[in-house]
Amino acid sequence: MVGVLLTGCASKRTETAAAPLGPASAALAPAPTAAPAGDIRPYPGHPVAAVVDAGPAGLAVLGGADAGGFAADTVTVFGRDHAAPRTIALPAPAAALTGDGAGRALAPTRGGYFDVDLAGGTARRVDVDGEKQTEFTAIGRFPGGQLVLGSADGSVFVLSSPTAVGHRDKKFTRVDSLVVQGNTAIVLDRGQTSVTAVEPDGSAPQSLRAGEGATSMAADSLGRVLVADTRGEELLVFGTEPLMLRQRYPVRQAPYGVTGSPSLAWVSQTAANAVIGYDLTTGIPVEKVRYPTVQQPNILAYDDAAGALYVVSGAGAGVQVIQKAGRPA
Repeated sequence: MVGVLLTGCASKRTETAAAPLGPASAALAPAPTAAPAGDIRPYPGHPVAAVVDAGPAGLAVLGGADAGGFAADTVTVFGRDHAAPRTIALPAPAAALTGDGAGRALAPTRGGYFDVDLAGGTARRVDVDGEKQTEFTAIGRFPGGQLVLGSADGSVFVLSSPTAVGHRDKKFTRVDSLVVQGNTAIVLDRGQTSVTAVEPDGSAPQSLRAGEGATSMAADSLGRVLVADTRGEELLVFGTEPLMLRQRYPVRQAPYGVTGSPSLAWVSQTAANAVIGYDLTTGIPVEKVRYPTVQQPNILAYDDAAGALYVVSGAGAGVQVIQKAGRPA
C-alpha cells in the first residue's frame, strides 16, 4: 500500500511514503473504574457518528442494533428538553452524519444520501446521478450548500446540484471521514494516515501525513481541524488555508474521539475511559480539565449553544452529557 505524502506548508508539491501498517482503530476500553461525570441518557445501540444541531433537535446519533448483522439504519435525536429520545428510521444503512445547522442532517448511503428532517422525524433518499452502486462513506457541506461526498473506493465527489456530480477524483485508499472548514473540505484516509484539502471546484492541492495512524477528525469553530492519531498517541491540529500542521501533542492511552468547543479541544482516551479538554491558545496544548466517561468513549460532540459536551459510548453504555464542560463552576 502506498501512503500519501508530505507537502510543505504552502507548497503544492506532494511526496509519497510507505504506510507501514493497516488502518488504526479505537482501542478496546476496560471496565470503568470511576463514575462518569454529568448525566447518562440511555442509548443501547451501536453508534457510528453524531452531530449537534443548532436548533431544538440537540444531538443526533447515527447507529443501529447488532442482531447478527450490524446496520446503521437509525438516527436517534436527543433533544435539549430532556424528553425521551426520538428514533428516525432510515430506508437503508448509512455510513456517516453531518448537519446543516438548521434542523436537517445528511447521511451517505449506497448510491446517494439521506436528507433527514430532525424535527419532523422523516428521512428522504436522494440518489446521485450515475452512482447507483457507489458506496458513499462520508459527506460534507460547503457554506454555500454545495455537497461533497467520499466513497469506499477512495473517490471524492463534489456535487454541482443535489443530484449531479460536478467533479470526481479517485486518489485515496478510502474516504473514511470528511469535514468542511470554511471553503475547504478535509479528507481523512486512515489507510494512508493522511489528510487532504479539497476545494469546491474539486481540486485537491495539498496532502499531509497525519501521524502514525489517524482515526478521527473534527472541525472546530475557530478554523482548525482536529485529528486523533490513535496509533501515534497524539493530538494533531491543522490549519486549512493553507493546509498546515500547526500543533501536535502527546495524548496517551489511545486517543480516539475529538471535537472542539469555543475554548477547548476535546480528546477521548478509550483505553482510560476519559475525556480531556486542551487549551490550544498558547501554541502548546495545555490540559485544562479531565472527566471520567462512559465505557468506550468513541464519539464526542459539543453543543456550543448549551455549553454541553456529549460522549457517546461505543459499548452500549449510553450518551453522557457534561453540562458547562470546561467552564468555571
